[in-house]
Amino acid sequence: MIGFLVVVFALLSLLLPFSCPSWSTVRPISLKMQAISIALALLSLTGSALAVPAPVEPVPSPTVTAAPSLDDRDLIGDLTGAVNGVLGDAVGDINSALSKVGIGQLAGNQAWSTISSALAQVTATKTQTNAASAISQLSSIHAAKPSANLFEFVAAIAAEGLTANSVTDLLGFVDGLASGQNSMSNVNIQKPKDTIYPKKGNDPKYSVTESSLRSAIYIPPAFKMGAVQPVILMPGTGATGYFTYIGNYIKLLTGSSYADPVWLNIPGYLLNDAQVNAEYAAYAINYIASITGKRVSIIGWSQGNIDLQWAFKYFTSTVKNTRNHIAISPDYAGTVNANLICPDGLPCDPSVLQQQYKGTSNFIDKMRLNNGDSAYVPTTTVYSGLFDEIVEPQQGTGASAFLNDARKVGVTNNYLQGICPGLAGGSFYTHEGVLYNPIAFGLVKDALVNGGAGKTSRIDVNRLCNQYLADGLNVGDLLITENSIVVAALALVLYTPKVTVEPAIKAYATY
Repeated sequence: MIGFLVVVFALLSLLLPFSCPSWSTVRPISLKMQAISIALALLSLTGSALAVPAPVEPVPSPTVTAAPSLDDRDLIGDLTGAVNGVLGDAVGDINSALSKVGIGQLAGNQAWSTISSALAQVTATKTQTNAASAISQLSSIHAAKPSANLFEFVAAIAAEGLTANSVTDLLGFVDGLASGQNSMSNVNIQKPKDTIYPKKGNDPKYSVTESSLRSAIYIPPAFKMGAVQPVILMPGTGATGYFTYIGNYIKLLTGSSYADPVWLNIPGYLLNDAQVNAEYAAYAINYIASITGKRVSIIGWSQGNIDLQWAFKYFTSTVKNTRNHIAISPDYAGTVNANLICPDGLPCDPSVLQQQYKGTSNFIDKMRLNNGDSAYVPTTTVYSGLFDEIVEPQQGTGASAFLNDARKVGVTNNYLQGICPGLAGGSFYTHEGVLYNPIAFGLVKDALVNGGAGKTSRIDVNRLCNQYLADGLNVGDLLITENSIVVAALALVLYTPKVTVEPAIKAYATY
C-alpha cells in the first residue's frame, strides 16, 4: 500500500507544477528532485521490516528556504549520444566489449583491456564553477541512463568536467605512481608499546607481514601523537586513503582542535580479499592506539566499513582500542549493484565478489552472523538513497548501510534524504558524494567532539540542510572527491589476478 502511495505521490508531484502556477515560486531544489527525495523518504518506510532498527535519533525539522535551484535538463542526452563524440565512442566500445563477452566472442581479460582503453579516450569538455551546478549534472548523468554500469558513469562524469584531474592523469596515479601522501611504503619507526604482532591477545595471527601492515599507514609529519584525538581514515574499494579523503576529511580535520588524522593506503587498492584488507585495519587500530596511548576514532568509506566490521568481530582486541566509528556510504548487507561494478561474464576482483548482496556473498553472510549486523563500537552511519551508484538498496531502514545495535553501544543511522527532504543537503549525492555532504560532516565533527555516535540533535540541521557542501569545502574539493570514483573504476580494471569465485572464508571465522 505504501509503495502504491509513493508512486501516486511522485506522479502528482510532477503534474501539479503545471496546474498550480504558484508552485513556481517555491523551489528549494528542482521540483523533480524534490518529488524524488520525498518519495524516497516515504519509500524507506517499506523497508522497516527488513531490519530491526537501532534507536532512531530525533531529527529537528529544517526550515524550507530557497536554495539554488538544480537544473533538470538532460545535459548529456543519453550516454551513447553524448556531449562529445569521444564519450560516445568510449561508451560504445565499453558496451561492445561487454556484449561480445556475453556471446562468447571476447575473453574476459580482453574486455577489461578494452574498457581501460575506452576510458583513457575521455576528455573533459566543461569546467565546473559551483557546487549546485556540479550536483545537478551528476543527477542528469544518472537520469540519462539509471542502469549504466560503473564505467559508463565514470566516462560521463569525466567528460562533464566533474573530476579535478583527467582520466589519463588518474590512470598514471593508479598504474604505479603511489608516492608521498599516497604511498603504500611509509616508514613508521615508532615501535608499539605492547605486543600487537604476530597477533594481539586472542586475535587470529596476521597473514600479512608486519612490515607491509605498518607501511600502509601514512602518518603526517605534524601528527601530535595523542595530544589531539587520533583519527584513522579507512578507504573504500579501488581507492587509497589519500585519494578518498584529500578533497574532504584530510582538509577538514588536519590542524583542528578535535581530530588528528592518519590514513591507510592499502596495497591492492582494497581489491584483494576483504579478509586481508581487514588485517590492515586491525593492525592500524592497535598500532596507532599503542603509540599514542589513546583510543582511536575511525572514519570509513564504502568497503572500508565492512573491513572494519570484520576486524571488530574477529580481531576483538580492536574494540577496546576504538573510541567510535563513522561509516560513510557503508554496505553492511553488500550491494545488488555488484554486476554494474563487474558486469556479468567477466572475471572480477576478489573484494567485488565478496560485496555481492547478502544471501549471495559468503563474506557478507559470515560477517552478519551472530549479530554481526550490529555495531561493536559506537557507530554513526551516513548514506544517500539518491543516488548511490555503487551500493543498493540504500534507502531508509532497508538500506545496506543500516546498522543495528544489539550490543547497546550506541548507533545512529543517518539517511540524508530523510534528514533533509527536498532540500540541498538531501538532494543528489553519490556514493562518494556523501564525503562532501554538509550533514555528513556535521555528524562526523559531532561524533569526534563528543564521543559516541553522532547525533542530529546536536548539529544545526536547519542551516546544513540548506547548503550543498560541508563547511570549509568548495567546488574544487567536490571535484577532487569525485576523482575517487574514477580512481576506483580504473583500479578495478587494472587489478590482477581476477577471479570467478570469491575467496574462501578464513579458518578462524567460525561464528
